Amino acid sequence: MTTQQFDPARPDSAPAPPCRVPLPARGPTGPDGTVRIYGPAYESDPTGVFEQLRADHGAVAPVLVTGDLPGWLVLGYRECLEVLRTPTRFSHDSRHWNQLREGKVPADSPLLPVLGWQPDRMTADGAEHRRLRDAVTESMDRFDRRGVRRHVTRFSHRLIDDFCAAGHAELLGQFSQHLPMMVLTQLLGMPEAYGPRLVHAATELVKASDQTIAANIYIKDQLRRLLERKHSAPGDDLASWLIEHPAGLRDEEILNLLWLVLVAANENTTSLLAGALRMVLTDPRFRATLAGGQMTLSDGVEQVLWDDPPTIVIPARWATSDTEVAGRAIRTGDMLLLGVAAGNIDPAIRPDINAPMYGNRAHLSFSGGPHECPGREVARAIADTAIDTLLLRLPDLRLAVDESELRWRATTWTRHLAALPVRFTPGPPVGEEQPEPVVPERRPLPDPAPEPPAEPAAPGGATAEHSWWRGLLGWFRGD
Repeated sequence: MTTQQFDPARPDSAPAPPCRVPLPARGPTGPDGTVRIYGPAYESDPTGVFEQLRADHGAVAPVLVTGDLPGWLVLGYRECLEVLRTPTRFSHDSRHWNQLREGKVPADSPLLPVLGWQPDRMTADGAEHRRLRDAVTESMDRFDRRGVRRHVTRFSHRLIDDFCAAGHAELLGQFSQHLPMMVLTQLLGMPEAYGPRLVHAATELVKASDQTIAANIYIKDQLRRLLERKHSAPGDDLASWLIEHPAGLRDEEILNLLWLVLVAANENTTSLLAGALRMVLTDPRFRATLAGGQMTLSDGVEQVLWDDPPTIVIPARWATSDTEVAGRAIRTGDMLLLGVAAGNIDPAIRPDINAPMYGNRAHLSFSGGPHECPGREVARAIADTAIDTLLLRLPDLRLAVDESELRWRATTWTRHLAALPVRFTPGPPVGEEQPEPVVPERRPLPDPAPEPPAEPAAPGGATAEHSWWRGLLGWFRGD
Protein backbone atom coordinates (compact mmCIF):
# COMPACT_ATOMS: atom_id res chain seq x y z
CA MET A 1 0.00 0.00 0.00
CA THR A 2 1.34 3.45 -0.94
CA THR A 3 1.00 6.26 1.56
CA GLN A 4 -0.26 9.50 0.08
CA GLN A 5 2.18 12.37 0.60
CA PHE A 6 1.06 15.84 1.66
CA ASP A 7 1.75 18.42 -1.03
CA PRO A 8 0.98 21.96 0.24
CA ALA A 9 0.68 23.13 -3.36
CA ARG A 10 -2.43 20.89 -3.47
CA PRO A 11 -4.29 21.21 -0.16
CA ASP A 12 -6.62 18.36 -1.12
CA SER A 13 -3.64 15.99 -1.11
CA ALA A 14 -3.28 16.13 2.67
CA PRO A 15 -4.49 12.82 4.11
CA ALA A 16 -6.39 12.91 7.37
CA PRO A 17 -4.66 11.07 10.20
CA PRO A 18 -5.85 7.46 10.55
CA CYS A 19 -9.31 7.11 12.10
CA ARG A 20 -9.63 10.85 12.51
CA VAL A 21 -13.20 12.08 12.81
CA PRO A 22 -13.84 15.72 11.80
CA LEU A 23 -14.26 17.94 14.84
CA PRO A 24 -17.93 18.75 15.47
CA ALA A 25 -19.13 22.33 15.55
CA ARG A 26 -18.90 23.72 19.06
CA GLY A 27 -20.74 26.45 20.89
CA PRO A 28 -19.00 29.26 22.78
CA THR A 29 -18.96 27.37 26.09
CA GLY A 30 -18.45 23.82 27.31
CA PRO A 31 -21.00 21.74 29.23
CA ASP A 32 -20.08 23.39 32.53
CA GLY A 33 -20.18 26.92 31.09
CA THR A 34 -16.40 27.29 30.69
CA VAL A 35 -15.53 29.48 27.70
CA ARG A 36 -13.99 27.80 24.66
CA ILE A 37 -11.09 29.69 23.07
CA TYR A 38 -11.55 27.89 19.80
CA GLY A 39 -14.36 27.61 17.29
CA PRO A 40 -16.39 30.22 15.35
CA ALA A 41 -17.75 32.15 18.35
CA TYR A 42 -14.24 32.79 19.68
CA GLU A 43 -12.53 33.25 16.32
CA SER A 44 -14.98 35.94 15.22
CA ASP A 45 -13.97 38.23 18.11
CA PRO A 46 -11.08 37.02 20.30
CA THR A 47 -10.56 40.47 21.86
CA GLY A 48 -14.20 40.62 22.92
CA VAL A 49 -13.89 37.16 24.49
CA PHE A 50 -10.75 38.22 26.38
CA GLU A 51 -12.39 41.33 27.77
CA GLN A 52 -15.48 39.41 28.87
CA LEU A 53 -13.26 36.85 30.60
CA ARG A 54 -11.37 39.66 32.33
CA ALA A 55 -14.64 41.19 33.52
CA ASP A 56 -15.92 37.84 34.79
CA HIS A 57 -12.76 36.33 36.28
CA GLY A 58 -10.03 38.95 36.61
CA ALA A 59 -6.40 38.37 35.58
CA VAL A 60 -6.65 34.55 35.26
CA ALA A 61 -9.64 32.75 33.71
CA PRO A 62 -10.58 29.07 33.21
CA VAL A 63 -10.91 28.16 29.51
CA LEU A 64 -11.19 25.17 27.18
CA VAL A 65 -8.98 24.53 24.15
CA THR A 66 -9.53 22.21 21.17
CA GLY A 67 -11.04 18.93 22.36
CA ASP A 68 -12.47 20.71 25.42
CA LEU A 69 -9.20 20.29 27.29
CA PRO A 70 -9.04 22.62 30.33
CA GLY A 71 -6.50 25.34 30.95
CA TRP A 72 -5.99 28.76 32.51
CA LEU A 73 -5.80 31.86 30.31
CA VAL A 74 -3.59 34.51 31.90
CA LEU A 75 -4.99 37.94 30.94
CA GLY A 76 -3.05 40.32 33.20
CA TYR A 77 0.21 41.95 32.09
CA ARG A 78 2.07 41.44 35.35
CA GLU A 79 0.64 37.96 35.77
CA CYS A 80 1.87 36.98 32.27
CA LEU A 81 5.38 38.11 33.18
CA GLU A 82 5.19 36.28 36.50
CA VAL A 83 4.52 33.02 34.65
CA LEU A 84 7.06 33.69 31.89
CA ARG A 85 9.88 34.66 34.25
CA THR A 86 9.62 31.80 36.77
CA PRO A 87 10.32 28.53 34.89
CA THR A 88 10.87 26.70 38.18
CA ARG A 89 7.13 27.16 38.90
CA PHE A 90 5.84 27.12 35.32
CA SER A 91 7.70 24.79 32.99
CA HIS A 92 7.70 24.86 29.19
CA ASP A 93 7.90 21.05 29.20
CA SER A 94 4.48 19.57 28.36
CA ARG A 95 5.42 16.27 30.00
CA HIS A 96 4.21 17.98 33.20
CA TRP A 97 0.71 18.35 31.67
CA ASN A 98 -1.77 16.50 33.90
CA GLN A 99 -4.23 15.95 31.04
CA LEU A 100 -1.49 14.27 28.99
CA ARG A 101 -0.28 12.14 31.90
CA GLU A 102 -3.84 11.02 32.57
CA GLY A 103 -4.35 9.94 28.95
CA LYS A 104 -6.96 12.59 28.17
CA VAL A 105 -5.14 14.07 25.13
CA PRO A 106 -5.80 11.99 21.98
CA ALA A 107 -2.72 10.89 20.04
CA ASP A 108 -4.10 12.64 16.95
CA SER A 109 -4.96 15.88 18.76
CA PRO A 110 -4.16 18.89 16.55
CA LEU A 111 -2.73 20.54 19.67
CA LEU A 112 0.21 18.14 19.93
CA PRO A 113 2.32 19.59 17.06
CA VAL A 114 2.19 22.91 18.94
CA LEU A 115 2.16 21.77 22.58
CA GLY A 116 3.85 18.37 22.52
CA TRP A 117 7.33 17.89 23.94
CA GLN A 118 10.23 17.98 21.47
CA PRO A 119 14.02 17.82 22.06
CA ASP A 120 14.52 21.54 21.44
CA ARG A 121 15.13 24.72 23.41
CA MET A 122 11.44 25.62 23.28
CA THR A 123 10.39 22.82 25.63
CA ALA A 124 13.63 22.55 27.60
CA ASP A 125 14.42 24.31 30.86
CA GLY A 126 17.56 24.90 32.93
CA ALA A 127 20.90 23.48 31.81
CA GLU A 128 19.46 21.68 28.78
CA HIS A 129 17.90 24.92 27.57
CA ARG A 130 21.23 26.71 27.97
CA ARG A 131 23.06 23.99 25.99
CA LEU A 132 20.68 24.31 23.04
CA ARG A 133 20.50 28.08 23.30
CA ASP A 134 24.30 28.43 23.26
CA ALA A 135 24.58 26.28 20.14
CA VAL A 136 22.09 28.47 18.30
CA THR A 137 23.65 31.68 19.64
CA GLU A 138 27.10 30.85 18.35
CA SER A 139 25.74 29.68 15.00
CA MET A 140 23.60 32.80 14.55
CA ASP A 141 26.58 34.96 15.41
CA ARG A 142 28.15 33.92 12.11
CA PHE A 143 25.50 35.70 10.03
CA ASP A 144 26.18 39.11 8.49
CA ARG A 145 23.21 41.24 9.60
CA ARG A 146 23.48 43.53 6.56
CA GLY A 147 23.35 40.41 4.42
CA VAL A 148 20.02 39.50 6.01
CA ARG A 149 18.63 42.94 5.16
CA ARG A 150 19.91 42.51 1.61
CA HIS A 151 17.91 39.28 1.37
CA VAL A 152 14.79 41.16 2.50
CA THR A 153 15.36 43.94 -0.04
CA ARG A 154 16.07 41.56 -2.90
CA PHE A 155 13.03 39.40 -2.29
CA SER A 156 10.83 42.45 -1.71
CA HIS A 157 11.75 43.79 -5.15
CA ARG A 158 11.08 40.39 -6.69
CA LEU A 159 7.59 40.20 -5.19
CA ILE A 160 6.75 43.82 -6.04
CA ASP A 161 7.88 43.28 -9.63
CA ASP A 162 5.21 40.60 -9.98
CA PHE A 163 2.36 43.08 -9.43
CA CYS A 164 3.72 46.62 -9.85
CA ALA A 165 2.49 47.00 -13.46
CA ALA A 166 -1.10 46.08 -12.58
CA GLY A 167 -1.85 49.12 -10.41
CA HIS A 168 -3.50 46.91 -7.79
CA ALA A 169 -2.53 43.99 -5.53
CA GLU A 170 -3.59 41.94 -2.54
CA LEU A 171 -0.64 42.52 -0.24
CA LEU A 172 -1.26 39.64 2.13
CA GLY A 173 -1.33 36.94 -0.55
CA GLN A 174 1.17 38.59 -2.91
CA PHE A 175 3.67 40.05 -0.44
CA SER A 176 3.37 39.51 3.33
CA GLN A 177 2.71 35.77 3.28
CA HIS A 178 5.71 35.00 1.07
CA LEU A 179 8.49 37.39 2.04
CA PRO A 180 9.34 36.06 5.54
CA MET A 181 9.55 32.45 4.36
CA MET A 182 11.74 33.45 1.38
CA VAL A 183 14.20 35.05 3.80
CA LEU A 184 14.05 32.21 6.32
CA THR A 185 14.73 29.51 3.73
CA GLN A 186 17.92 31.40 2.82
CA LEU A 187 19.04 31.58 6.44
CA LEU A 188 18.39 27.89 7.01
CA GLY A 189 20.05 26.81 3.74
CA MET A 190 16.95 25.58 1.91
CA PRO A 191 16.25 26.04 -1.82
CA GLU A 192 14.16 29.12 -2.65
CA ALA A 193 11.63 26.91 -4.45
CA TYR A 194 10.55 25.44 -1.10
CA GLY A 195 9.09 28.78 0.02
CA PRO A 196 5.52 28.66 -1.40
CA ARG A 197 4.86 25.11 -0.23
CA LEU A 198 6.26 25.79 3.23
CA VAL A 199 4.07 28.91 3.53
CA HIS A 200 0.96 26.80 3.06
CA ALA A 201 2.13 24.06 5.42
CA ALA A 202 3.12 26.53 8.15
CA THR A 203 -0.28 28.25 7.86
CA GLU A 204 -2.10 24.92 8.29
CA LEU A 205 0.07 24.05 11.26
CA VAL A 206 -1.19 26.88 13.45
CA LYS A 207 -4.86 26.39 12.59
CA ALA A 208 -5.32 23.28 14.76
CA SER A 209 -7.32 21.86 11.83
CA ASP A 210 -7.64 18.33 10.44
CA GLN A 211 -4.59 19.09 8.22
CA THR A 212 -2.33 20.17 11.09
CA ILE A 213 -0.64 16.81 11.64
CA ALA A 214 -0.10 16.22 7.90
CA ALA A 215 1.34 19.73 7.52
CA ASN A 216 3.72 19.16 10.42
CA ILE A 217 4.88 15.87 8.87
CA TYR A 218 5.57 17.66 5.58
CA ILE A 219 7.65 20.42 7.22
CA LYS A 220 9.71 17.94 9.24
CA ASP A 221 10.28 15.76 6.15
CA GLN A 222 11.70 18.77 4.31
CA LEU A 223 13.95 19.62 7.25
CA ARG A 224 15.22 16.03 7.44
CA ARG A 225 16.10 16.17 3.75
CA LEU A 226 17.87 19.48 4.38
CA LEU A 227 19.99 17.92 7.12
CA GLU A 228 20.88 14.96 4.89
CA ARG A 229 22.12 17.35 2.20
CA LYS A 230 24.06 19.52 4.65
CA HIS A 231 25.86 16.56 6.18
CA SER A 232 27.40 15.83 2.77
CA ALA A 233 27.51 19.37 1.34
CA PRO A 234 27.66 22.01 4.11
CA GLY A 235 27.26 25.68 3.35
CA ASP A 236 27.13 29.10 5.02
CA ASP A 237 23.78 28.60 6.69
CA LEU A 238 22.21 27.84 10.04
CA ALA A 239 21.63 24.14 9.36
CA SER A 240 25.31 23.54 8.49
CA TRP A 241 26.60 25.53 11.44
CA LEU A 242 24.39 23.63 13.89
CA ILE A 243 25.60 20.30 12.47
CA GLU A 244 29.26 21.22 12.98
CA HIS A 245 28.81 22.93 16.36
CA PRO A 246 31.03 21.47 19.14
CA ALA A 247 27.96 20.88 21.32
CA GLY A 248 27.48 17.73 19.21
CA LEU A 249 23.77 18.19 18.65
CA ARG A 250 21.80 15.18 17.52
CA ASP A 251 19.99 15.47 14.19
CA GLU A 252 16.63 15.35 15.97
CA GLU A 253 17.65 18.29 18.16
CA ILE A 254 18.80 20.27 15.12
CA LEU A 255 15.62 19.44 13.23
CA ASN A 256 13.45 20.75 16.05
CA LEU A 257 15.53 23.91 16.43
CA LEU A 258 15.15 24.60 12.71
CA TRP A 259 11.41 23.80 12.91
CA LEU A 260 11.03 26.38 15.66
CA VAL A 261 12.86 29.10 13.71
CA LEU A 262 10.98 28.33 10.51
CA VAL A 263 7.42 28.05 11.85
CA ALA A 264 7.38 30.57 14.70
CA ALA A 265 9.34 33.27 12.88
CA ASN A 266 7.31 32.91 9.69
CA GLU A 267 3.88 33.11 11.31
CA ASN A 268 4.74 36.03 13.56
CA THR A 269 6.59 37.99 10.90
CA THR A 270 3.86 37.53 8.29
CA SER A 271 1.23 38.86 10.69
CA LEU A 272 3.45 41.69 11.94
CA LEU A 273 4.23 42.84 8.40
CA ALA A 274 0.56 42.74 7.40
CA GLY A 275 -0.48 44.60 10.56
CA ALA A 276 2.14 47.31 10.08
CA LEU A 277 1.09 47.76 6.45
CA ARG A 278 -2.54 48.07 7.52
CA MET A 279 -1.60 50.81 9.96
CA VAL A 280 0.37 52.67 7.30
CA LEU A 281 -2.65 52.52 4.98
CA THR A 282 -5.49 53.21 7.42
CA ASP A 283 -4.29 55.25 10.39
CA PRO A 284 -4.04 58.93 9.37
CA ARG A 285 -2.05 59.80 12.49
CA PHE A 286 0.56 57.19 11.65
CA ARG A 287 1.03 58.17 8.03
CA ALA A 288 0.96 61.91 8.68
CA THR A 289 3.50 61.57 11.46
CA LEU A 290 5.67 59.31 9.36
CA ALA A 291 5.59 61.67 6.39
CA GLY A 292 6.40 64.59 8.68
CA GLY A 293 9.61 62.92 9.82
CA GLN A 294 8.67 62.86 13.51
CA MET A 295 8.88 59.10 13.95
CA THR A 296 10.39 56.05 12.31
CA LEU A 297 8.77 52.93 10.95
CA SER A 298 10.29 51.13 13.92
CA ASP A 299 8.13 53.25 16.23
CA GLY A 300 5.04 52.30 14.25
CA VAL A 301 5.95 48.62 14.36
CA GLU A 302 6.12 48.79 18.17
CA GLN A 303 2.65 50.38 18.22
CA VAL A 304 1.34 47.46 16.16
CA LEU A 305 2.99 45.02 18.56
CA TRP A 306 1.13 46.65 21.46
CA ASP A 307 -2.28 46.89 19.79
CA ASP A 308 -2.36 44.11 17.21
CA PRO A 309 0.19 41.40 18.15
CA PRO A 310 0.79 38.56 15.66
CA THR A 311 0.32 35.95 18.40
CA ILE A 312 -2.63 36.62 20.70
CA VAL A 313 -2.18 33.58 22.96
CA ILE A 314 1.24 32.03 23.63
CA PRO A 315 1.29 28.29 24.31
CA ALA A 316 1.97 27.19 27.06
CA ARG A 317 3.35 26.61 30.53
CA TRP A 318 2.61 23.85 33.05
CA ALA A 319 2.64 24.19 36.82
CA THR A 320 5.43 22.13 38.39
CA SER A 321 3.65 22.07 41.76
CA ASP A 322 0.51 23.40 43.40
CA THR A 323 0.72 27.19 43.32
CA GLU A 324 -1.31 30.37 42.96
CA VAL A 325 -1.56 33.18 40.38
CA ALA A 326 -3.71 36.26 40.97
CA GLY A 327 -5.53 34.44 43.76
CA ARG A 328 -6.33 31.42 41.58
CA ALA A 329 -5.35 27.98 42.90
CA ILE A 330 -3.31 26.24 40.18
CA ARG A 331 -2.83 22.47 40.49
CA THR A 332 0.32 20.56 39.60
CA GLY A 333 0.31 19.91 35.86
CA ASP A 334 -2.33 22.51 35.02
CA MET A 335 -1.80 24.24 31.68
CA LEU A 336 -1.44 28.03 31.59
CA LEU A 337 -1.86 29.93 28.32
CA LEU A 338 -0.40 33.42 28.04
CA GLY A 339 -3.00 35.90 26.74
CA VAL A 340 -0.49 38.43 25.49
CA ALA A 341 -2.99 40.41 23.40
CA ALA A 342 -5.12 40.89 26.52
CA GLY A 343 -2.04 41.62 28.64
CA ASN A 344 -0.92 44.35 26.25
CA ILE A 345 -4.16 46.26 26.85
CA ASP A 346 -4.46 45.47 30.55
CA PRO A 347 -6.02 48.59 32.16
CA ALA A 348 -3.57 48.17 35.05
CA ILE A 349 -0.68 49.25 32.80
CA ARG A 350 -2.55 51.07 29.97
CA PRO A 351 -5.35 53.07 31.55
CA ASP A 352 -5.59 55.17 28.35
CA ILE A 353 -5.71 52.67 25.52
CA ASN A 354 -5.45 55.46 22.93
CA ALA A 355 -2.16 56.85 24.24
CA PRO A 356 0.63 56.24 21.67
CA MET A 357 3.28 53.69 22.58
CA TYR A 358 5.89 54.65 19.97
CA GLY A 359 9.30 53.22 20.80
CA ASN A 360 8.06 51.46 23.94
CA ARG A 361 9.21 47.82 23.79
CA ALA A 362 7.70 46.67 27.09
CA HIS A 363 4.86 44.77 25.36
CA LEU A 364 4.38 41.01 25.68
CA SER A 365 4.13 40.26 21.97
CA PHE A 366 7.45 38.40 21.83
CA SER A 367 6.88 36.61 25.16
CA GLY A 368 9.45 37.12 27.94
CA GLY A 369 11.81 35.42 30.33
CA PRO A 370 14.31 32.75 29.23
CA HIS A 371 12.05 31.64 26.37
CA GLU A 372 11.56 35.06 24.80
CA CYS A 373 10.91 34.77 21.05
CA PRO A 374 14.12 34.01 19.13
CA GLY A 375 12.88 35.74 15.99
CA ARG A 376 11.78 39.05 17.47
CA GLU A 377 14.56 41.19 16.00
CA VAL A 378 14.52 39.34 12.69
CA ALA A 379 10.77 40.05 12.51
CA ARG A 380 11.35 43.74 13.20
CA ALA A 381 14.11 43.92 10.57
CA ILE A 382 11.99 42.20 7.92
CA ALA A 383 9.00 44.46 8.61
CA ASP A 384 11.06 47.69 8.62
CA THR A 385 13.03 46.87 5.47
CA ALA A 386 10.07 45.44 3.56
CA ILE A 387 7.82 48.44 4.20
CA ASP A 388 10.63 50.87 3.35
CA THR A 389 11.11 49.06 0.04
CA LEU A 390 7.38 48.90 -0.71
CA LEU A 391 6.78 52.62 -0.05
CA LEU A 392 9.86 53.54 -2.06
CA ARG A 393 8.55 51.59 -5.05
CA LEU A 394 4.85 52.51 -4.64
CA PRO A 395 4.74 55.90 -2.90
CA ASP A 396 1.00 56.47 -3.51
CA LEU A 397 0.00 53.07 -2.11
CA ARG A 398 -3.57 53.21 -0.77
CA LEU A 399 -6.27 50.87 0.45
CA ALA A 400 -8.56 49.62 -2.33
CA VAL A 401 -11.60 49.13 -0.07
CA ASP A 402 -13.05 50.95 2.90
CA GLU A 403 -11.30 50.04 6.13
CA SER A 404 -14.59 48.64 7.49
CA GLU A 405 -14.52 45.99 4.74
CA LEU A 406 -11.26 44.43 5.94
CA ARG A 407 -11.75 40.96 7.42
CA TRP A 408 -9.72 38.97 9.92
CA ARG A 409 -8.92 35.31 10.54
CA ALA A 410 -8.19 33.88 13.97
CA THR A 411 -7.15 30.65 15.64
CA THR A 412 -6.66 29.91 19.31
CA TRP A 413 -3.13 31.33 19.00
CA THR A 414 -3.16 33.97 16.25
CA ARG A 415 -5.23 36.70 14.64
CA HIS A 416 -4.38 38.29 11.31
CA LEU A 417 -5.86 39.93 8.24
CA ALA A 418 -7.61 37.74 5.68
CA ALA A 419 -6.68 40.11 2.84
CA LEU A 420 -5.19 43.58 2.25
CA PRO A 421 -6.25 44.90 -1.18
CA VAL A 422 -4.45 48.04 -2.39
CA ARG A 423 -4.17 50.35 -5.40
CA PHE A 424 -1.28 52.47 -6.69
CA THR A 425 0.07 54.07 -9.83
CA PRO A 426 1.38 51.29 -12.10
CA GLY A 427 5.14 51.17 -12.60
CA PRO A 428 7.67 48.98 -14.41
CA PRO A 429 9.59 46.10 -12.82
CA VAL A 430 13.06 47.12 -11.69
CA GLY A 431 14.76 43.79 -11.00
CA GLU A 432 16.50 42.77 -7.81
CA GLU A 433 19.77 44.72 -8.07
CA GLN A 434 18.55 47.69 -6.08
CA PRO A 435 20.29 49.51 -3.22
CA GLU A 436 19.27 48.57 0.29
CA PRO A 437 16.69 51.03 1.69
CA VAL A 438 18.14 53.48 4.16
CA VAL A 439 16.51 53.12 7.57
CA PRO A 440 15.88 56.67 8.87
CA GLU A 441 17.79 57.90 11.86
CA ARG A 442 15.74 58.12 15.02
CA ARG A 443 14.43 61.64 15.60
CA PRO A 444 12.74 63.12 18.66
CA LEU A 445 9.02 62.46 18.92
CA PRO A 446 6.65 65.45 19.02
CA ASP A 447 5.78 64.61 22.62
CA PRO A 448 7.68 62.57 25.19
CA ALA A 449 7.19 58.87 24.58
CA PRO A 450 5.15 57.12 27.29
CA GLU A 451 7.24 55.64 30.01
CA PRO A 452 7.36 51.84 30.06
CA PRO A 453 5.27 50.43 32.89
CA ALA A 454 7.30 50.94 36.04
CA GLU A 455 6.60 47.37 37.08
CA PRO A 456 7.71 45.21 35.40
CA ALA A 457 10.46 46.57 33.15
CA ALA A 458 10.71 45.89 29.43
CA PRO A 459 11.73 42.31 28.70
CA GLY A 460 15.47 42.10 28.36
CA GLY A 461 15.84 45.84 28.85
CA ALA A 462 15.75 46.39 25.07
CA THR A 463 16.01 49.94 23.77
CA ALA A 464 15.04 51.36 20.41
CA GLU A 465 18.67 51.94 19.51
CA HIS A 466 19.63 48.34 20.34
CA SER A 467 21.10 46.51 17.33
CA TRP A 468 18.50 44.15 15.94
CA TRP A 469 21.02 41.37 15.41
CA ARG A 470 22.64 41.75 18.83
CA GLY A 471 19.14 41.71 20.29
CA LEU A 472 18.46 38.37 18.68
CA LEU A 473 21.68 36.97 20.06
CA GLY A 474 20.85 38.45 23.44
CA TRP A 475 17.74 36.26 23.60
CA PHE A 476 19.76 33.10 23.09
CA ARG A 477 22.28 34.18 25.73
CA GLY A 478 19.49 34.93 28.19
CA ASP A 479 20.45 38.61 28.50
